Amino acid sequence: MALVPYDEASGLGLRRFHKPLATFSFANRTIRVRQDWRQLGVAAVVWDAAVVLSTYLEMGAVELRGCTAVELGAGTGLVGIVAALLGAHVTVTDRKVALEFLQSNIQANLPPHIQTNTVVKELTWGQNLESFSPGEFDLILGADIIYLEETFKDLLQTLGYLCGDHSVILLACRIRYERDNNFLAMMERQFTFYKLFIF
Repeated sequence: MALVPYDEASGLGLRRFHKPLATFSFANRTIRVRQDWRQLGVAAVVWDAAVVLSTYLEMGAVELRGCTAVELGAGTGLVGIVAALLGAHVTVTDRKVALEFLQSNIQANLPPHIQTNTVVKELTWGQNLESFSPGEFDLILGADIIYLEETFKDLLQTLGYLCGDHSVILLACRIRYERDNNFLAMMERQFTFYKLFIF
């Protein structure tokens, strides 16, 4: 578990979500991610957890070269973009309504030779899981996907389906409510190896 403190007062607060473009530097590249709060809400802005998880990936704590990774609830796709730039074969997923937006960020930020190792795919947790092979991913990534209690059961089912015996789950989230702690307890009952970044 990692604790990453920061001072919200020093940043721009919610105003940053309304900017049409968020710029980051990862994997020796400038990444410009489109945001569209008004059109797609929470699915179309870069949350702090995505930056924390992308930083962790860039630090090299997990070997990404050649691994298969899936990002759940990808939204803008920042984490998947960083994982792909660092050598993973990435499937970035979200609900159907967000896919076109997600695809545009992938295309804008990945060179063509890396785009061939990156797939954008629809995934609503707990539904149509058979469009994926059970246990097909080495690495499951999620940034700020633990916030709606009504999705917890489906998220756990999806994680269980996508994980193989040696898969690693990396989740980054801010614990906001007691229900978030309830999800963590559910994770601990179902999985033995995962890393969770709480801030």
